[in-house]
Amino acid sequence: MNNKKYYSLFSACVALTALLFCSTSCQSANNNEARKSDEQVANKETKPKQSLKVDEAKSELLTDTARTLAGINVDAKSKLAALQKGNSWQNHQSFYQASWSKLDTQQLTKVRDWTAKELQDVNASSPTILYPFSGPDFLYSYSLFPKAKQFVLAGLEPVGNVPDFTSLSESQQNMKLQEARSSLYALLQFSFFRTNDMKVDLQKQGVLPILYVFLARTKNRILNVQYIGLDKEGKVQQFEKGMVSGVKIAFVPEGESEARNLYYFSTDLSNDGLKKRPEFVKFANQLDNKVTYLKAASYLMHNESFSEIRNLILASSNYLLQDDSGMPLKSFASSQWDLKFYGSYTRPIGLFSNSYQADLRKVYQSNKSIEPLNFGIGYKFGVNESNLMLAAAKKIASR
Repeated sequence: MNNKKYYSLFSACVALTALLFCSTSCQSANNNEARKSDEQVANKETKPKQSLKVDEAKSELLTDTARTLAGINVDAKSKLAALQKGNSWQNHQSFYQASWSKLDTQQLTKVRDWTAKELQDVNASSPTILYPFSGPDFLYSYSLFPKAKQFVLAGLEPVGNVPDFTSLSESQQNMKLQEARSSLYALLQFSFFRTNDMKVDLQKQGVLPILYVFLARTKNRILNVQYIGLDKEGKVQQFEKGMVSGVKIAFVPEGESEARNLYYFSTDLSNDGLKKRPEFVKFANQLDNKVTYLKAASYLMHNESFSEIRNLILASSNYLLQDDSGMPLKSFASSQWDLKFYGSYTRPIGLFSNSYQADLRKVYQSNKSIEPLNFGIGYKFGVNESNLMLAAAKKIASR
């Protein structure tokens, strides 16, 4: 796969971050008695009561690290409380406060409302979400599928690492906060073109700091983080050199006790890539109750060079939610899928103009019952400009 296509895979995160930083911050720190603002002390969530053994001290530090990266206050007794008293962190917090509440009002609240209405049946079974070409976009997958028991994200971007703030000097802490902040801000400056700055930024930091930010901002407590790999049978193992690399984050939503899992794998999903490293396909085929989500996927699966991941999704998904950059409409045989359309489709953005679908345009022109979307999603993320298609496998209805 050439470099231009390589960098197009960053697009999901770019689109996501562009929405993030045209916004201002929501209140997200809480305690057990009442919900409080970011400037107040964060709460300690209900401890999970399940078979997973939790190292409480480790979990607290992981969660507080995520909150610190996300500009959210920690408890006064936290190891990171002193860091948050400095001007650098308070400026870092202000950066997020200048972005998130507007995002929540203009975008995420509308996504959640749409989800509650249109994806009720999908979420009822607590599915596994498969999200190829995702980058670190946990935010939208979690907003659309808040009841999912596990999320499997995959892209070319490396896993990366998160700084241990307790082992850094004050100047090093400030530098790491600035790096995390600027990595998200830099993505806002670019569209969906290949840029050397984007290459350097994400290759240096990876997706993990961004995943931490989104986990914290969606009010999740991190229980554990493990660097993992896939063995030849597609089984998750402790990472060893030569394996498909990934990370597994166990987390629990605020007010709940059942642990969930977020996986991210750094791997090439082209036919050539999967031929060389078939472990991800084997892993994905072992997932049950699978729902696939595709957003800002660079129209890669419109090409035969990505037919294997396309065929895997079509063969094993109970539902599929996508914008037009996912799979072409002709992939969905009427004998196998029920389709419902939302929003508006005219044509792709200029970069992907050769992926125009005349048959999809005809659907939108002829079907007057298609409901509009009051939020934007994907490459055309202006209100009333984007589209979604929900595909339900007919095998579900026959059960």
